[in-house]
Amino acid sequence: MILTREEQRHSTLSEEVRSEMLAAVAACERKRGAALDVLLIAKRYYGWISDEMLRELAVILEMSPAELDSVATFYNQIYRKPIGRHVILVCDSVSCWIMGYDLVRVRLTARLGINLGQTTPDGRFTLLPIQCLGACDQAPAMMVDGELFVNLDATTIDEIIQRYP
Repeated sequence: MILTREEQRHSTLSEEVRSEMLAAVAACERKRGAALDVLLIAKRYYGWISDEMLRELAVILEMSPAELDSVATFYNQIYRKPIGRHVILVCDSVSCWIMGYDLVRVRLTARLGINLGQTTPDGRFTLLPIQCLGACDQAPAMMVDGELFVNLDATTIDEIIQRYP
């Protein structure tokens, strides 16, 4: 896709990111088939997908913004609003509930001073629930920036939080 000079000036995407996205699109038979790949590329570089960026990506994929938004919002790790430097996913599956989810949730919200779905005022952490982390045999569990932590208690939660500046 070739952008006009005006479009380039107002683009939210760097040339490097745009090139990577166009390569992902070229690898698919239909442009819209690369929707998830393009969203994940944007997430990797920018952390979240703004409305403006979503519209720009929709043009690349030859989709409406509403169609692309439905893909983005289907996946719980494609973020449509700004997130903290570190994302904490707290498992709220049945196994985690039985094994102490409430303790984990209460400790994290008290320690961070935020509720689920919020970001700390300093932008350090975003705290989100997730239905399953696949660690039912070691519940309760949470994940920070892709790193899984299991068999949580108040002490381990505090130690984990301290690891992330």
